[in-house]
Amino acid sequence: MHILLIHQAFAALDEPGGTRHYELARYLVQRGHRVTIIASPVSYLTGQTSPTPQSPPSPLPAMEREGVPKAGEGEVRILRTATYHALHRSFVHRVFVFFSFMFSSFVVGLQVKGVDLVWGTSPPLFQGWTAWLLARLKRVPFLFEVRDLWPTFAIAVGVLTDSTFIRMSEWLERFLYRHADRVMVNSPGFIAHVKNRGAKSVELVPNGAEPGMFDPADNGEAFRASHHLESKFVVLYAGAHGMSNDLGVVLEAAGLLADRAEVQVVFLGGGKEKAGLQARAAEIGLTNVTFVSPVPKNEMALALAGADACIAILKPLEEYKTTYPNKVFDYLAAGRPVVCAIDGVIRDVVEAAECGIFAQPGDPAALAKVIRSLANDPKRSRRMGMNGRRYVEAHFNRSMLAEKLAHILEEMTASIRR
Repeated sequence: MHILLIHQAFAALDEPGGTRHYELARYLVQRGHRVTIIASPVSYLTGQTSPTPQSPPSPLPAMEREGVPKAGEGEVRILRTATYHALHRSFVHRVFVFFSFMFSSFVVGLQVKGVDLVWGTSPPLFQGWTAWLLARLKRVPFLFEVRDLWPTFAIAVGVLTDSTFIRMSEWLERFLYRHADRVMVNSPGFIAHVKNRGAKSVELVPNGAEPGMFDPADNGEAFRASHHLESKFVVLYAGAHGMSNDLGVVLEAAGLLADRAEVQVVFLGGGKEKAGLQARAAEIGLTNVTFVSPVPKNEMALALAGADACIAILKPLEEYKTTYPNKVFDYLAAGRPVVCAIDGVIRDVVEAAECGIFAQPGDPAALAKVIRSLANDPKRSRRMGMNGRRYVEAHFNRSMLAEKLAHILEEMTASIRR
């Protein structure tokens, strides 16, 4: 089976960002399938151009840690297509980036031959239209994956305000749900939303992690030494520094922890809000905060090993109660306790696993209190972290989830052949 994936924000292991699709593609290849990925040359996390933006088709590099399967008889190719380069400049510029990829990925997709299934993923929503149209022109099934309830989240956080654009986006969202042969979601919290807007057949393939990429026994000496974190109780946030992430609350919590000299809050990642956060930290004189540049996914295990606890946080919006953030599953796989400042379905996971403590979203004092609690009892923190590791191995192991995806794709193509 030859699968064509349209994914503007795709990241391989040597790039910063979520690698769900990289890891899933490797498992599909192991089963003998071919995967072609059309992606942007601009990193969705950093806004920077990849080193080889117009590189010819090439195989993805093999994963580097034990326990991750190597390629079978299949093949993976990444095609980087031309895209407008202004992702983090403003919302208007970002829309131009989305539309430029929508059209360029369509042109490139027309040239990919022998496709058996087209897989579109959102956000951004617009590339879903490209995937749908390519699937119809090639007369193959269309799988539409929902990783984020766009435009609902964009409206809730205040990024999307133009009424005309909102109506157009909501129309496109419903169109894609109705016209997909199957809709796949990465969180159980999304199922009701997509069904209420017209999805006929919905599959849950949740976010997860590849345990073999992480070593819970690693104490992260190299990461700590490189950032002067020796002898600190390190509380790490890893991921995007955007409007939704509410990292100003983490800064305020750090201010409330100034009396605990051993506690250091580390922000690892990039995004539109990072410069403002750095300026604010300097302005109020926070010495217990460290900012670290984004690292590729194949270095994330080393960074998480250098943490004693990890933060998951989003703005206190009702809509965000539906999410399964990727970072939480990496935290669990690394064996690190979670400071969970997100309510809803991901809180349910953390509490079921007994791998962290909930802090009321939007409340710096609550966040600081949870961090103090973990710093006061490192042995308890370590137990929580190992609880999370066992839980992700049993319930959110990427190989198990990839197996489910493979069966979905094979069923979709088999129904067409019959």
